[in-house]
Amino acid sequence: MLLPLLFFAAAGSGADDASLEAGVFSPPRAAPDFSLRGSDDTELKLSRYRGKLVILEFGFTACPDVCPTTLAALAQARKQLGAEGDELQVVYITVDPERDDAERLRSYLAAFDPTFIGGTGTAEQLAGVRRDYGIAATRTTLGTSYAFSHSSYTYLIDREGMLRALMPYGHAPDDYVHDVRILLKQ
Repeated sequence: MLLPLLFFAAAGSGADDASLEAGVFSPPRAAPDFSLRGSDDTELKLSRYRGKLVILEFGFTACPDVCPTTLAALAQARKQLGAEGDELQVVYITVDPERDDAERLRSYLAAFDPTFIGGTGTAEQLAGVRRDYGIAATRTTLGTSYAFSHSSYTYLIDREGMLRALMPYGHAPDDYVHDVRILLKQ
């Protein structure tokens, strides 16, 4: 299922979420669950966070710009939310299982916010999750190393596990705070 393609076909038609800064899934649909190794050394399942609002991002710890920029914006948004931030869970799924084990993800994410949790697994497991969410990730060689070109948007998933919105790269923390507060009230 390619969710972003479905998103663009349905965006903008949801009156309830019309004031969100992110593009709206209308009607909302169930976010695909997954089972990966969490950066907290437990099984990471999206369903584990029912009752909280989840922001789901895909990236890799060696990312030079997009990933750290987005994670910094999410950390700032969570801080701005104050006590409401306890009702938000950021989940970061790697596109680079070769380098991003649970320990590396834990250390990387803790630099932004210690409550952020990462997910890793086999290349096949991660490819399945990316496919379910319509995430593209292409490995490119850089001299003796490599990097990834990957989709750079975040999913906003409500307390019931429904996809509600898709936030493109480059939004400020205030935009996340705005949308999280709206979704937490619903």
